[in-house]
Order: sequence, then C-alpha cells, then structure tokens
Amino acid sequence: MTAHLELAALDAPDIDGLASFYAELTGWKIVRADSDWITMRTGDGQEIAFQLAADHVAPRWPGQELPQHFHLDIQVEGREAAAERAVGLGATRLAEGPTWITLADPAGHPFDLCEKEGVGPVMALFAVTIDAPNASSLAHFYGDLMGMDVTYDGPEGALIVGDGKSVMFQQVSDYTPPQWPNPAHPQQGHLDIMVDDLDTGEARALELGASRLEGEGKTFRVFADPAGHPFCLTTG
Repeated sequence: MTAHLELAALDAPDIDGLASFYAELTGWKIVRADSDWITMRTGDGQEIAFQLAADHVAPRWPGQELPQHFHLDIQVEGREAAAERAVGLGATRLAEGPTWITLADPAGHPFDLCEKEGVGPVMALFAVTIDAPNASSLAHFYGDLMGMDVTYDGPEGALIVGDGKSVMFQQVSDYTPPQWPNPAHPQQGHLDIMVDDLDTGEARALELGASRLEGEGKTFRVFADPAGHPFCLTTG
C-alpha cells in the first residue's frame, strides 16, 4: 500500500483568524480556503490546515481534563523576539524551557517556538507532535502506515521521518484520549493521510490496530489510531 502524510489539521471556531495569526507569525502562505477549511503551506512545502469547529473547546494545557492532543514545534532564530511578536498577535505565553517557549494560539492550541540557528524570515515546521500513552507504539503504528522511519525512540517520546516531514509522539503518563465526535472530549486536531485506494488503506490501517469511526465521504474515511486520535484516510 502507498500512503503518505498529507497534512495535519487543527480545529478552531474562527479559522480565518487563526490562519491570519499563523501567516503573520510564521510567514507561511494560505494556499486553499473555503468556508470550513483553510490550508497553509510552510516554506519547505509542508501543509497545515484549520478546520471549522463551531463547538470547539480549547485545550487547557498542561492538564489532562481538556488535553492538547496535538501541538506544533516551530523553529525560529530568536525565539524571545518571536514570542513577543506572537503575544502581540493574540497568543498567550504558557511556559519555557532551555531552547523553547510554549505559547497558546488564539484558539488555545499550544505550540512551541524552538531555537534554531540559520532559520530565515519564514519559520520552519520541525514536527507535528501528538500526545500518546505509549509514544513508541504509536510512532511505529504511524511509521508502518505511512512508510516513515522511526529515527528516535526514547523514554520521553519518539520521532518518525519521511518524505521531508516529521511527526513526533510525546509520552504522557496520565493521557486522556479524545472521544470523537463528543464535543465534551474533542479531538483538537487530526492527520489526513493520502492513500491510492480507500479499501486497501482501510484494511492496512485496521491490520495495524486502528478502529473505524463514523464519518466518510467519497474521498475519505475516518478512523481512530490505537491511542484514540481520529485520523482520515483520503484519496483523490
């Protein structure tokens, strides 16, 4: 089966506002937009989307009552100045570490500004990071599904890489899964994974440990990964 990561999508009640926030902050470009979906492209061709969710419930990081599930790791040279600019655009500063600053975007999604020398005026997307109760296991699930290599596997998380894209999995001891489509336990975000054939893709996903969820169309089907995160197989 041929499958590859198409994009990661974050839920938001105001996708126009959220897309404008990231465009101003990062320099990424809006490449597709309609009433319920906006897609942005990073400088190296990766894509991030924002999906309209009128009943969006923002995460309350770092607790697990309303967990983040997904966050973006964004690389920048000069993280402090970038964080100040993000706050001016509507972000909220949450925490910081030796080489990163954690903020929440206007929809409440945490993201990290990570220091990296040599990043130009357009910020770089290092990885989409997904919370998991067993980061190693979830990394191998997605790596097998999308043909990506597990390049790091340690006690705090795991990383898969392929086709110029990276997905990280963060170990969370008190992990609380989403219960999609229950708005009280929202998904916060999901991955779209492109396949050549939906039937073949479904068979492979189920074989690896996914579960089929309600929701499908002519070009997509909805599943839950072994940690409960919804994802879509898409075609065409």
